[in-house]
Amino acid sequence: MNEQLAIAGLESKKTSEKVKIAVAHGDGIGPEIMDATLKILEAAGARIDPEPIRLGEQVYLAGNTSGIAPETWKTIQDTKVILKGPITTPQGKGYKSLNVTLRKTLGLFANVRPVRALSPYVHTHFPEMDVVVVRENEEDLYAGIEHQQTQDVVQCLKLITRPGCEKIVRYAFEYARLHGRKKVTCMLKDNIMKLTDGLFHRVFDEIALEYPQIKSETQIIDIGAARLAARPQDYDVIVTSNLYGDIVSDIVAEIAGSVGMAGSANIGSRVAMFEAIHGSAPDIAGQNLANPSGLLNASLMMLRHIGQSNIADTIEHAWLTILEKGYHTTDIYQKGVGSKKITTTEFTERVIAHLGQRPEKLKATKMASGTGAMQIPSYVRKERKKELVGVDVFIDWNGSNPQTIGDELSRIAAFQLQLKMITNRGVKVYPKGSEETYCTDHWRCRFVASNAQIDGTIVYEPVAYENVVALLSKLHNQGFDVIKTENLYEFDGQRGFSMGQGE
Repeated sequence: MNEQLAIAGLESKKTSEKVKIAVAHGDGIGPEIMDATLKILEAAGARIDPEPIRLGEQVYLAGNTSGIAPETWKTIQDTKVILKGPITTPQGKGYKSLNVTLRKTLGLFANVRPVRALSPYVHTHFPEMDVVVVRENEEDLYAGIEHQQTQDVVQCLKLITRPGCEKIVRYAFEYARLHGRKKVTCMLKDNIMKLTDGLFHRVFDEIALEYPQIKSETQIIDIGAARLAARPQDYDVIVTSNLYGDIVSDIVAEIAGSVGMAGSANIGSRVAMFEAIHGSAPDIAGQNLANPSGLLNASLMMLRHIGQSNIADTIEHAWLTILEKGYHTTDIYQKGVGSKKITTTEFTERVIAHLGQRPEKLKATKMASGTGAMQIPSYVRKERKKELVGVDVFIDWNGSNPQTIGDELSRIAAFQLQLKMITNRGVKVYPKGSEETYCTDHWRCRFVASNAQIDGTIVYEPVAYENVVALLSKLHNQGFDVIKTENLYEFDGQRGFSMGQGE
């Protein structure tokens, strides 16, 4: 069974009726640019019925730690479409990011950020760039699962799932297919994170085979980001995981000329949210200086999402026309390029006055219209044989000599389990570690079956979970501070855990 997803830039439903839109005006400059955007949409004849919702800084400060008023959830569920201004998360009080909460709670798995040069009207060194970043939106380090495990060591869990990888990679290729894009580049770091980023890479390679008409390539994120910053014109669609995508999308927006010009879409199977990618800029709030372009571009993606591409095109043509004529807000104004520095209010008036006109030089966004819906197959789980073959026991120990703790743990050869190695911050320090390796108070101690072959080619043998529990009890009774454990599994005989660095 397939999930049909309506996406930004694809005319998925056509109606003459007004579409209800949940509108969050936001914080800082949010109310100003939202008012400007809504006035332009109304003047252009957009068939929308905005319903205000409460979320953001004032909701946080009123005591709601989620930043979202309870009645807002009901409005979102009813409308299924959100147009959101930038939000301020109060600092220093442990509040979770509202954007992350919305994206994960509503299943908005794909963040789509089209960025293109608007040269020479917006200064950039790359006048030919036209890049779309498709970022996974729900998992990775943004799961926000962190723990302090010892006095000196904290941990953040990086969670990558096969369903999440399949959805976002499929979305990227479908987006490329439906929008006439020629290449999809996957950026990751699987030379280091062989299991998490390795899974993303494998899924990318699998799905790429289904789109032979689209060129596919993979790049390590560090050199990929460097090349992107140096030659963005070489890229078309980029797909990547959450943290990398967050960084890369801001890189492309900045080198295109201004983070303030770009909009983004957050797409799920039932709900979609559209927003500018910039922040709330409280330093210029209320001064009539803000540039509404980012939120206006997000609203154009929204209009295309709800089947009003013709109106989106009309607004985009007017916006590009005033850019060509040199009517520029303070953030992008250049002497000799802009003819007049304009306020937020004047921006709104100029766009409305130019509705129906077309730019002479700048090209409007190339969006597919009326070509069908994107198909994202439902995830089908393939069963694999799973066997427990050991346990990593993490111990808080304030000694400095790995030999000491290693010798003590080696004498606990009980319950058919034996110590295989100890790592500290991922580096093997026992047996035969290096004296130069700096060690903290956080020790990963790997126990495997006593009949496992350790020397030469490693062959793991199954162990009983009861033996793991008994081992932990014995370690506790002998005074070891066990802070966490990770069971070691093989799946269809393939190791499902990383080796120690230097193992």
